[in-house]
Amino acid sequence: MAPSNIGYALREAGHHFRRNFGTTFGAIATIFLSLFIIGTFIFLSVLVDNLIGSVEDRVTIQAYISDDASQDAVDALQQKIEGWDNVESVTYKTKDEALEEYKATMSKKNAQDAVAALDGTNPVPASLVIRLYDPQQVEGVANELIDDSDFAQVADGGDPASSVQYGRETVERLFTVTSYIRVAAIVLVILLTFVAFVFINNTIRLSIAARRREIGIERLVGASNGFIRGPFVAEGAIEALIGAILAIIALQVTISNLLPRMRESIQFLNFELSDQIIWQTYGLLILIGVAIGLFGSAIAMRRYLKV
Repeated sequence: MAPSNIGYALREAGHHFRRNFGTTFGAIATIFLSLFIIGTFIFLSVLVDNLIGSVEDRVTIQAYISDDASQDAVDALQQKIEGWDNVESVTYKTKDEALEEYKATMSKKNAQDAVAALDGTNPVPASLVIRLYDPQQVEGVANELIDDSDFAQVADGGDPASSVQYGRETVERLFTVTSYIRVAAIVLVILLTFVAFVFINNTIRLSIAARRREIGIERLVGASNGFIRGPFVAEGAIEALIGAILAIIALQVTISNLLPRMRESIQFLNFELSDQIIWQTYGLLILIGVAIGLFGSAIAMRRYLKV
């Protein structure tokens, strides 16, 4: 479409809006609902990924230390492990701290009974708590620790293999489930975008079909394909832009009201959406909407422009 026809296309698109308000409203509503669903699922995917990340961050390696190990040897081992690849931090947990943690994880009555039965002794060993940058590499770091000669000298009971705990089976199941969730999220976003394109394309087709006589007259008087297509493409883009803006407003109202309540209700889970993610999603919705409007109009027009 020539630049000189842009003004004409926009004016005609405005006339079509007024003359065919019902069809226009249906197209905008379809675009709004489609983009709102896509945006909602993108935000849900980000929140689920954050929750998965917070769970993965809790994956640590517990290296139990013998009561007979010297503190110098333990400190040297701690410094050594801190220098390994993928190790974020190493924290020394004393026997008393380990016992208090045990009490906290037990119910009050069970903890009192268990401590009373100990008769003043503390059988819980000290440990090194190893946190990783990438929790999915936990098995490799655990095996490296088991094979380390320095750890073998301070390991509880003299057995490095039994002194390293990270919940292997639980961790493997966790990472398997989280990988499936991430893949499913990507697939569903792509599927929703495709479904939105189909619905919007069909709605635009109905709008164009309602004006097929007008298109036929323009062809009879010798109008070019670009001249005929211009108003419909402009109309599709404007409808998509309006639908995207309405979807963004609805999404902003939803997350502004829902997320604070979720944070208050479930404080131990991560329900944060960064401003960058929010604005990137809004930009993506506008891009998807306008692209679908443009391509949907262009594709829907092809059958009416064939010679």
